Amino acid sequence: MNFIFVALGGAAGAMGRYAISLLPARTEFPVLTFITNILGAVLIGFIVGLTESRESVSSHAVLFWKTGVCGGFTTFSTFSLESYTLLQNKKYFLGSGYMLLSVICCLIGVFCGRKLAMAVH
Repeated sequence: MNFIFVALGGAAGAMGRYAISLLPARTEFPVLTFITNILGAVLIGFIVGLTESRESVSSHAVLFWKTGVCGGFTTFSTFSLESYTLLQNKKYFLGSGYMLLSVICCLIGVFCGRKLAMAVH
């Protein structure tokens, strides 16, 4: 049953991301993705804040919103929450390393993926 809630939330998040991508705001700076990532970070922070202060929030609702909607909307929201949590827990070195390594490794991953695609194409 949990998979159903995640799937439904993921579909809603993906549709929201797509809807934002249709907005007429084309610039060299990826403003729509930037906005999507910020909205996702705000949303996951809001969800975590609600669930921390209320024990009555169902696990299905958390799966729908946090894992499903935020995951389908942007995984950057999860990255942001994890980074924030590390820093909040005073794990500054670990948090900074996680952020730096995530950005660098993901950029390298994109580079490698593109090279691989060109090699098989």
